[in-house]
Amino acid sequence: MSAVRELAVERVEHLDPHDLADLCDATNAAIVDGGGFGWLEAQSRAALERHFGGILLVPEREFFIARLDGEVVGSAQMIRPPRHNEAQAFSAQLAHAFIAPYARGFGLARMLVRRVEDRAAALGMRVMNLDVRATQESAIALFEAAGYTRWGVHPAYARANGQTIPGYYYYKLLEVPGGRSTAEALGDIG
Repeated sequence: MSAVRELAVERVEHLDPHDLADLCDATNAAIVDGGGFGWLEAQSRAALERHFGGILLVPEREFFIARLDGEVVGSAQMIRPPRHNEAQAFSAQLAHAFIAPYARGFGLARMLVRRVEDRAAALGMRVMNLDVRATQESAIALFEAAGYTRWGVHPAYARANGQTIPGYYYYKLLEVPGGRSTAEALGDIG
């Protein structure tokens, strides 16, 4: 009989030292495994602490962490357009979502994506956008299973290991609780 694992996803506005240390370890594990942070090699603890500290200071970014048995094993960001971009105020971007390789297979990635979507919808966002390297097959499968629609391919999205890698662009329509349907609000977008 296998032990029941404790899974949690939460939005955070600050990280205590223990959670930050866990997050740095999880981030480096994901980078080494080919995760899509833009980094290709593991980073120093100081660099990662500055990175995550900076994210928490940006008003248009909300930060989410995933926990397995109480330990931080992944994160994601929801990025809203800046206030001066009223034309895109109905949309948000899901960015830098990952679960460390040692914590995969428990459903945390699905929980993390769903939590970000729920938060965006609660804030009135009608569309969630994201992009991903073509080599990230597990992430692509997750996003497509979650209802994201691929709308474009960038043939020179990234460079890694001496190769140019395409990138895929996705969107998903969100329903705002208690409001008009997204189809009514946005009209025919298909």
